Amino acid sequence: MRAKSHPNLLALIAVPILLLLSISVLAEDGNMIEVGDIRVHYNALPTRLLTPEVARQYGITRSANRALLNVSVLKSENGSSHGTPATVKASATNLNGQRQELRVMEVREADAVYYLAEARFQDRETLAFDLEVTPQGSTETIRARFQQQFFAQ
Repeated sequence: MRAKSHPNLLALIAVPILLLLSISVLAEDGNMIEVGDIRVHYNALPTRLLTPEVARQYGITRSANRALLNVSVLKSENGSSHGTPATVKASATNLNGQRQELRVMEVREADAVYYLAEARFQDRETLAFDLEVTPQGSTETIRARFQQQFFAQ
């Protein structure tokens, strides 16, 4: 004897599971990830796009084959956000599996705190950036991953 399929039963089981997943404390949107009251923004760009003055100010090598990773960590308190110190670890891996551990530098300007690192790339290469961010005073590490293709034009 064959059991009957019950589409309503499947919906009754699936809907609560999907709701639980959507109410997660983890929200991810583009180049930002939010966990509780901490929001981490991240992006990367070729260092050749920086002006010579900005590159010199932060000790960044301007080059056609270098990328600059930028990470900022914000904490929400009383309806506003402010930069917060964190331990940031980063790596970049190309599609061949070649991994670079990135040296992350903390930059503080007025109330802002952000983190910079450089990665090497070849023309048209895609790098996957892996981030581990532990905000000061927290034991929880926030992980993010994003990919970006770079051109050495």
